[in-house]
Amino acid sequence: MDNSNFNFSLINYSALFKNCIEIVNKYQSNKNLALGEICRLLNEKIDFYDWVGFYFLNEDKKKLVLLSFAGKPTEHKEIPVGKGICGQVAKTSKSLIVDDVSKEKNYISCDIEVKSEIVVPIFVDSKNIGQIDVDSKKSNAFDENDENFLKQINDLISKNLF
Repeated sequence: MDNSNFNFSLINYSALFKNCIEIVNKYQSNKNLALGEICRLLNEKIDFYDWVGFYFLNEDKKKLVLLSFAGKPTEHKEIPVGKGICGQVAKTSKSLIVDDVSKEKNYISCDIEVKSEIVVPIFVDSKNIGQIDVDSKKSNAFDENDENFLKQINDLISKNLF
């Protein structure tokens, strides 16, 4: 029996979302601090969320710019639109779950231990302004529960911080 998804059902997404609401309410006047605290919370509370970051679109440069993250430091503080998983999401405005990054031609490696990734766009007034990016050291780590949870967080952020 494959136990790779064993802990996933134990995650209390609704409790974590309530924590995110508290963070946004507490730090509403400081967007960077709020985003950083959300990254830290998700990185600490979900064992397979090994790196969590928020990238935002700089339309003039046609690049994504890393604003906040939790996990190992990354060299990829700017990503051109269209490059890598994040760049693809910036271009298509559609969430992307990659079960095995080694099979993805357009993958930009931040950490050789990363096996899977999920990227979910953030919309303000129907415009894609950025994204949440989560990396995992486990293959096949993410599913629609993670996508829906991250969409909820992004909606919270877009309505309260932008």
